[in-house]
Order: sequence, then structure tokens, then C-alpha cells
Amino acid sequence: MDGSGEGGCGEGLLGEGGPGDDRAGQGGLGNGRLTRDGLGDDGPRAFAAALGLPGLVDVHTHFMPQNVLDKVWAYFDAVGPLTGLEWPITYREEEDRRVDILRGFGVRAFTSMLYPHKAGMARWLNGWAADFAARTPDCLHTATLYPEPEATGYVDHALASGARVLKVHLQVGGFDPNHDLLDDSWGAIADARVPVVIHCGSGPAPGKFTGPGPVGRLLARHPRLRLVVAHMGMPEYADFLDLAERYEDVLLDTTMAFTDFSERLAPFPADELPRLRALGHRILLGSDFPNIPYPYVHQLHALERLGLGDDWLRGVVHDNAAGAFGLA
Repeated sequence: MDGSGEGGCGEGLLGEGGPGDDRAGQGGLGNGRLTRDGLGDDGPRAFAAALGLPGLVDVHTHFMPQNVLDKVWAYFDAVGPLTGLEWPITYREEEDRRVDILRGFGVRAFTSMLYPHKAGMARWLNGWAADFAARTPDCLHTATLYPEPEATGYVDHALASGARVLKVHLQVGGFDPNHDLLDDSWGAIADARVPVVIHCGSGPAPGKFTGPGPVGRLLARHPRLRLVVAHMGMPEYADFLDLAERYEDVLLDTTMAFTDFSERLAPFPADELPRLRALGHRILLGSDFPNIPYPYVHQLHALERLGLGDDWLRGVVHDNAAGAFGLA
């Protein structure tokens, strides 16, 4: 990833503050009190209220078995050498506390993004996620998959059991989404019209199957897949905007995009803002909570300061996802 900022919007458009710097939001929406755990921060809730919204819908939040989450947190604790930036986890809390924090922010629906890094994990993760959704009614029932002979069976079971979103991580999983063992599953997911949040961009570091090529080939074979490109496809923003223009069911989530932290690593090109505006009905709020190195409200301020207007913001932080997931 190119963190130089040349040709991007890291200089001027999004300000010069460091990670978590909310000066650009002063005088605008959601100027709440920043606290360490976020429960005293009324910024996200005020942000939604100022837009006339009942709350926020966040399609990219992580809940997973604690032993798996501990390994994820250990990765981020050591990620400094990979990105050149420290990555402190702002909301490193117990599970119930993290749910309460999101509710305190006014997030009315969220997800339990989880993903396997090897065969034999996905079925177990899906069972955990189904149980978590059953005891957490504001969490959209989430599932995942991996290229293995069992995939067709457990994906069919997840869909029949009410899964409303899937998470796929090509970078961590290290697999080609076009693997033959996934073909039946992609067909079933497309027929069910269940969105798939897919980490397919090459940030924060490229993988063998990241970038627009593998996903482009997948969409050519399954054009009705409702793919949600995580992180706006960072850093290949333009390429994934191309796919969204080509396939009407492709969406993108905002996870970490446009924030001061990501602008240092992979600035969003200013000349792509017109396309971002035009595709506003296909952009969904994502945060990466709890694994973010800044307060939650900073993601909202980063979207606001793009200057694309309140109607665009209302769609991104609530209405688009509410429509996609059939939320009342």
C-alpha cells in the first residue's frame, strides 16, 4: 500500500490530523465527548439524530469466540512493522461490554464478522455465530465459509437457519474465491440474496488472491452475488468502484476508509469523489469495531467531511443497509 499521499485526498481534503483527530468535525454533526470506552461519548448517537435517523447500521463489526479474538488482537498488537503505524485497539473489552458500547452509540443493527484461516474452522464458527445472534437480537446472524468439501453442507445449513450476512476474508484465508469447492455455495448464496462482506482489497498487505482480479472473475461466474466489498476495496479503490458500476448487486463498506489512519496508508483519490457520490446508494457504513485505533465517532466524522451532503450520509450510515437487510 502506498502511504505517500500523492494523488490522493490525504492532503487538504481530509485534513492533516493524526489518527483520531476530530478537528475536521468541529462545528458539524456528532460532536460528542470522547472517552476511552466510548459509553460516555454521545457523538455517534448525536450524529444520527442530527440527520433525522433512528440510529446507525454498521455492517462490519467483529464478534467471535474469545480464543479466536485473542489471536486477532495479538496480530494487531504486532502489526506496527507491517504498516509502519502502531495499531492500538480502542475497544478491547469483554463481549457484553462491547455490545453495550455499540448500543450506546445508537447502532441499531450490527454483525459478527468472523472468518477461518484454515479448513475445519468454518462450521464451528458458524455455530458460534448462530448462538451469538440468538442471544443478541440486534446482531445480524452472520456466517462464513472456506473451500473444503463440507462447505456446501454448512453453507446450506446456515442459510436455512436464517443467516443474513456472510463474511469472507481472502487475505487471512489465503484462498481463491473461484475454488471449485465453493461453486455450489456461491450459487446458493446468490439465490438466497444474502449479502457477503468480502475482504478482497490488498490492504493492509496484499495476499495471493486479493485485488480486483479474483473477485471480478467470481462475479463474471455469479453476477447476482450481493458482494459487499470491505474497506472500499482499499487500496484498489478505483478498481472496485469499476466493479460496482458493472454489477448492480455489488456494494462497498466504508470500514476504516477516509479516516486519518487509513489516509496515511492508502489515501482515497480525490478524483474518485464524483463516482463515490453517484454510487452513494451502494455504500454501507462499516467500522471494524472493536479493532480500530481511534474512537468510533472518527469514522463518522471522516464520512461527513467528504462533503457529499446529508442525503448521501443518511443513506450510508443507515438507510442503504436498512434496505439491504430489511430492517423496519
